[in-house]
Amino acid sequence: MGLIPLGTTSASAAACTAGTEFDFNGDGIRDTAVADPLATVNGAERAGLVRVILGGGKGIAQVSQATAGMSATPETGDHFGFSMATYDADADGCTDLVVGAPYEDITQDGTDLVDAGAVYVIHGTTSGIGAGSTINGYSQQAFDASTVTEAYDWFGYALEAGKTSSSKPFLAIGVPGENVGDVTDAGGIHYAQGTTKTTVTQNSAGVTGTAEAHDRFGYSLAATPRYFAVGVPGEAIGDRTFAGGVGVFSHTIAGDAPTMLAGLDQDASGISGAAEHGDGFGTAIALLAYRPSGATSESDALLAIGTPNEDIGTTADAGMVQTLRIPASGAYTEIETIDHSTVDVLGEPMAGVFFGQRVALANTSPGSVGTATNLKLAVAVPGHDTAGSIEAGAVHVLPALGAPGTGDKLLTRGDGILPGIAGVRDFTGMGLSASATDLYVGVPYGKASGEAKGTVFVVPWSTVGGGSSAVKTLKPGADGVPDEGQAFGSVIQ
Repeated sequence: MGLIPLGTTSASAAACTAGTEFDFNGDGIRDTAVADPLATVNGAERAGLVRVILGGGKGIAQVSQATAGMSATPETGDHFGFSMATYDADADGCTDLVVGAPYEDITQDGTDLVDAGAVYVIHGTTSGIGAGSTINGYSQQAFDASTVTEAYDWFGYALEAGKTSSSKPFLAIGVPGENVGDVTDAGGIHYAQGTTKTTVTQNSAGVTGTAEAHDRFGYSLAATPRYFAVGVPGEAIGDRTFAGGVGVFSHTIAGDAPTMLAGLDQDASGISGAAEHGDGFGTAIALLAYRPSGATSESDALLAIGTPNEDIGTTADAGMVQTLRIPASGAYTEIETIDHSTVDVLGEPMAGVFFGQRVALANTSPGSVGTATNLKLAVAVPGHDTAGSIEAGAVHVLPALGAPGTGDKLLTRGDGILPGIAGVRDFTGMGLSASATDLYVGVPYGKASGEAKGTVFVVPWSTVGGGSSAVKTLKPGADGVPDEGQAFGSVIQ
C-alpha cells in the first residue's frame, strides 16, 4: 500500500479551479459525501461504502473497496466509511476524500490481524471521484514504517484533514486501540503535514498526561487551519475511569511533532464541573476558526466538547457540552457549559438522552468577527423522545457565543423544519456536520417506510432561523442515489 506524498501536484492541476472546499471535481460547486459503513457490498455485510453527490446535478458516485483501483476487497465488518475527511492532498485543486475502515483485517507475514484498520485516499478528478480516481490505501505500518500494524488497533477510527494557515496539507488519523508499550488501548494518532510524518501518544515528549489502559487517545478528532484537537474519552482522572479528556495542539511543528497547547479535563483549571467515572468528556469534539472582536484574522478557535454520559444532578446520562476559546498561546477560556438545566435552554434534563453525542460548529459569515448571530453550535441528542416515539432523537441548535438559550431551537422530525414523522429509535442526529450555509442532519437508523436505509437532511441555516428556504432530503432510492444500504448518513462531509 502506498500514499502520494502530501503536497505533490498532479498533472491535472490546471483543470481544477480550486474554487471551493468539498469540491471533488474541481468545478467550484460544493459536493457532499455521505457514508454508509453498514452497507452490504458484493455480498459482504457491513463492508461499507460512501456515496458522493456532486453539486450542480452532475451525478452521484459510489466508492467502496470494490471500486477499481482499491488495494483491498470488501469483507464482512470492515465498516468502510466509519470515518471520513476531505482535503487537497496532492494540491491539484480537486478535493480528495479520505475514508477510514477501522475494522479492516490486515494480513501481514501470514497472520490475520483482526480489526487492525486501514485508511484510503481517493483523489478527486475533473470528471468526479471513484472510478478513474487514483486511490492510495495504507495500513498503519505503511503510513509510518516506525510503527507496527497490530490487531484491534482501529487505525482510521477518526480522521481529520485540511490545510494549515501556511497552506500545507495535513492529515490526522486516530488509532484509539493502539497499545503503547504494554498498555492496552492507550491510543495514539498519526499526523502528516507536507512531508513530515509523526506519531503522537500520551507518552510523547511535550504531551500532557500518561498513556494508560483504555484511554483511547485518538477516538475523536477536530481541526482548523491553526489548531487540532484529540479526544481521549477513556482518560482516567485520578481514580475516576473513563472520565475523559481532550488534547489541543498547534499545527506548528516543533522538532518532528505538532506543538501541544493544552490538556483539558473536567478537573482542569477554568473548566466547570468535576471529572466523574464514565462521563466520556471528549467523546465528540468540534473546532471552528474564530475571529475575536478587534482581531484582523481568525487567529483563535472555538472548541466544543461533548460529554454525553454526564449526569445532571441525579439524572443519569443527560449529557453536556462545553465551549472554549483557544488562542495561539493555549491559554484557553471557557465560554459556556450547556445542558438542559442551563437557564433559558429548551428542555429539561432527561435520563439517557446523551446530549453531546455529536457536536458541530459553523460560522455563517466566514472570516467575519464572531458573534452570537453568525456562530452556530449543533448538538445531537439521540436519546430524545418525541411525540411518544422513544429515542427518536433530535438536534439542538444554539448560538456558540453569548447566552445559549437565546433563540435556541430543538429540531425533531415533523417540527416544520425536519420532514417526516419521528420514529422509535431513529436516533436523529447520529450523523451531524455543518458548513457556512447548511446544517447536515443524518438519520442513519430511521425505521420509516422509504427511509429504512438512512436519510440525510440538508437544512439551510436561514431555515433554522425562521426562513423559508427548502430543506433538501438525500436518501437511497431518490434523486439518483442507489436504492440500497443500511445506515446512509452515519458520517457526512
